[in-house]
Amino acid sequence: MVLCCDEKSQCQALERTQTGLPLGQGHIRTRTHDYYRHGTVTLFAALDYLSGKVLAHTANRHRHSEWLAFLKKIDASVAADKEIHIICDNYATHKHPRVKAWLARKKRFHLHFTPTSASWLNLVERFFGEITRKVIRLGSFQNVPQLVADIFRFLEHHNLKPTRYQWTADPQTVLDKINRAWQALLEEMYSPIYGTIPSRM
Repeated sequence: MVLCCDEKSQCQALERTQTGLPLGQGHIRTRTHDYYRHGTVTLFAALDYLSGKVLAHTANRHRHSEWLAFLKKIDASVAADKEIHIICDNYATHKHPRVKAWLARKKRFHLHFTPTSASWLNLVERFFGEITRKVIRLGSFQNVPQLVADIFRFLEHHNLKPTRYQWTADPQTVLDKINRAWQALLEEMYSPIYGTIPSRM
């Protein structure tokens, strides 16, 4: 099983000062610009790459102990005969000595780290974007438990008919864009000084 995992920290329980108006004929959906802060929560999520289902866990903080608790939840939720490949970023809590010691005892777990500054390669970020737009940003919450309840309601609905996220961009288009950006950077850096642009290293 391949699971794309990460934590979304600082999910804010914001309560709008006035009730917004829903979308209607002749006007857009509204919400006030001001709000009351009622605390934050961290959302841990594991996106099953093949099915699109999401296993989630919330915690008040996002230290190594909370990450380890999430790994244990994954261990308990996945059939014992399956190997588990986890894609995650290089956040220090993912590599904490206690986490490594636990993983050493759990031979079926295999962690694969995305390159530094390339968290967008992890498909769970696509899910975080969706839940931010549809639940966290649009909601009005009087406390953190209300926010958590809405998050898990969304997850329950999502998992009833999960949709697998798929890359749609053409790889060559992405590489061409990177090369154009690299060329522009070189021109900006070297042309005023040397008058010529060195070849890419």
